[in-house]
Amino acid sequence: MTTESKNPETIGLHGGTFRRDESQTSVAVPIHQTTSFQFNSAEHAANLFGLKEFGNIYTRIMNPTNNVLEERVAALEGGVAGLCVSSGQAASAFVIQNLCNAGDNVVASTDLYGGTVNLFNNTLKAMGIEVRYADPADPENFKKAVDDKTRLFYAETLPNPSLRVFPIKEVADIGKPLGIPLVMDNTSCPVICKPIEHGAAIVMHSLTKFIGGHGNSIGGIIVDSGQFDWSVNKDRQPNIWQPDASYHGAVWGDAVPQLTGANIPFIIRARVVLLRDLGSAISPFNSFQIIQGLETVALRMKQHCSNAEKVKDFLLKHSKVDKVIYSSLHEGEIGDRAKRYFKGGNGALMGIELKGGLEAGKKFIDNLKMLYHVANIGDARSLAIHPASTTHSQLSEADMLKAGVTPGYVRLSIGIEHPDDIIADLDQALNA
Repeated sequence: MTTESKNPETIGLHGGTFRRDESQTSVAVPIHQTTSFQFNSAEHAANLFGLKEFGNIYTRIMNPTNNVLEERVAALEGGVAGLCVSSGQAASAFVIQNLCNAGDNVVASTDLYGGTVNLFNNTLKAMGIEVRYADPADPENFKKAVDDKTRLFYAETLPNPSLRVFPIKEVADIGKPLGIPLVMDNTSCPVICKPIEHGAAIVMHSLTKFIGGHGNSIGGIIVDSGQFDWSVNKDRQPNIWQPDASYHGAVWGDAVPQLTGANIPFIIRARVVLLRDLGSAISPFNSFQIIQGLETVALRMKQHCSNAEKVKDFLLKHSKVDKVIYSSLHEGEIGDRAKRYFKGGNGALMGIELKGGLEAGKKFIDNLKMLYHVANIGDARSLAIHPASTTHSQLSEADMLKAGVTPGYVRLSIGIEHPDDIIADLDQALNA
């Protein structure tokens, strides 16, 4: 790293090995908008393809611009290595496909983004991968769903719409002695939560959201903690410990530590098998754009969280609002998790249930003037959407309610505008 700092404000600007472009001495990360890279010799090319050394071959697999983003986000999360992909959805698919084959299963939290539920219930199911759901209200539900074919646990730190903070350490501790890694989607909580510190093996993000922060580029990332003991139960992880025919019988659990000196077989396999074969590569231009967002994400998260607290207090008193859903408003153990796992804020996401149900939700959305009606979250701008008619509309009514989506539920992503202006727009839309 160019800095040993553990502070996110510094990591966003200086994390990783990039200090300047060595050929032209530029400080801003160059956009390496190229497909291919010149090999030094026939031997150099053979070594790269044979995984005897690492380097650039083809942008589908790795790229210098993408590498800067990978290193910095890995540093931000306290991980060892990262892999950028084309979107957060691609990252969700990759973390499952990297460990699971047909006949295997995953135990996932019931509290998930609607698009992830569709991926799990339909596309992965068609591939022969079963996703079992466990209610995180009781972490022991994850253990109850495990069998010999369970390869990983999957959850979101702050899932919308329920906004119930996930019991990271409790579930990670259940998985470790079984050889089951916990994969955490930390999209909603960069900077304010560090799942790796609480035992998560793998962290992923939709970079499209808070890290990119400006609604201009789609991307995803997977970060390997380098801390999970893959050897606890080798039969549990055949993709790590059985010979891989696509690389002349390489056993990733043995080969990667020998090659890299790091315990990162998961992230290396994801790069040289899945990214190579499936091609869900992020554009270097998108990486460049997201790096600009990464440089200020620590500062923006402070404003996001500060604004959200003010908006929450306003909405709790509003006569047109039946209920406010926010991470710190949950009672009991679920509410205590926000105190344990969050540092520096309780997030920017908020839900409100409006009196009047479906029609009230739609009317509220149509009356907003400053807030944008979009499917994104984590933008610098404040955003709103009515999930029952949009993001969760593919789900059955029963599954919608299980996910926490009622007919009158509206999701808010609080931006970094002046809080008075955000509140004024919400107020006029509620009263219209």
